[in-house]
Formats: sequence, C-alpha cells, structure tokens
Amino acid sequence: MMKGSEKRRADTPIAELFLDRWSPRAMSGEPIAQEDLMVLFEAARWAPSSFNNQPWRIIYARRDSEHWPLFLSLLVESNRIWANKAAALLVFISKKIFDHNGKPARTHSFDTGAAWENLALQGTLRGYVVHGMQGFDYDRAKSALEIPDEYQVEAMVAVGKPGAPESLPEKLQEIETPNDRRPLAQTICEGPFRL
Repeated sequence: MMKGSEKRRADTPIAELFLDRWSPRAMSGEPIAQEDLMVLFEAARWAPSSFNNQPWRIIYARRDSEHWPLFLSLLVESNRIWANKAAALLVFISKKIFDHNGKPARTHSFDTGAAWENLALQGTLRGYVVHGMQGFDYDRAKSALEIPDEYQVEAMVAVGKPGAPESLPEKLQEIETPNDRRPLAQTICEGPFRL
C-alpha cells in the first residue's frame, strides 16, 4: 500500500503519519484477528470529548461472523463492490445526550469524529486500510442494528489488510491513490469568517 507521504507534501512540516493516512479501497479479503481490531478500538477510546462523556459507540462485524451479511448489505452498491473484501465493517454512532445530566450534548458528533480519527491513525500505524464512508442506508442501519433513539448514526468504516489495486474495478483503480488537500489559506482565517 502506498504511503500518503510518498505523494503528498505539507505546506508546513508535520509528522508523516498525517500524510500517510489516506483511504484506499483495495483490500485483500484476509480476516483480522480480534486482538488486532481491539488495538484500533483502544485508540478510539482515548479520544478527547466534552465533559469526558465519550459519546461514541462502535458496532461492528468481522467478515467471518454471522453479522457480516447484514453490515455489508447496509452499504450502497458502489461501496459494497470493494468493501466486500474488508476484514471488518464498523458503524460509528454517537450519544446525543450527556450521561451526567441527560441534557443535549452539542459536540457528540465532533467528539465521535475525534474517536474515528484516532482509530484511523492507529490503523495506519498498523498497516491496515481504514476507509470511512457515508454511502450506506442510515435509516436501515438504525433499525436493523437496533440503535436506540438517543444515538445518532454517524458513519461506516471498512478495515482490512491492503490488497492489490488491480483487484478493484477499472474505474476505482484510476482513483486508488492518496489525494491532496486545498491550500491551508482556504480553510482558516483569524477573526470573523472571511473564507
């Protein structure tokens, strides 16, 4: 698997880990050991959150489990084509209320995004493909996975061992490379919004 730092260049020096993390689609179809998956979940566990509420929850299925067909069926066809070679499919959800007082937790999605990033970076360090997706049936995921109303479905993630890009459909092979980012000046501004 190509490292992102082989193609990407930061405008300001940063750790290569941030450049190396990207979202390939080519996976080998090999299973992932439960212990290896737990390492990724442990990294997610240590994400920061408002009031240490830790609103994220991760529901998952490994490819060799009875739950795999259901998780795979939640994906839109364009994602199912390549994600069927993943070792695990994860659904990130976030609790919309605080545990300590039952009031709305406005940053539940923000905090869950931090957990996702921790998991993605840990996966990169371990040499796994970690690909986040919004291309799935959110409503069906909520009902089929019996997710209570106080939780919001955020995203799905495919995790697996790297595979050969040639195993992908031709159209996906063409885009199986780390992408760039817009210039930093188009993302940040000091003072009132001027972007």
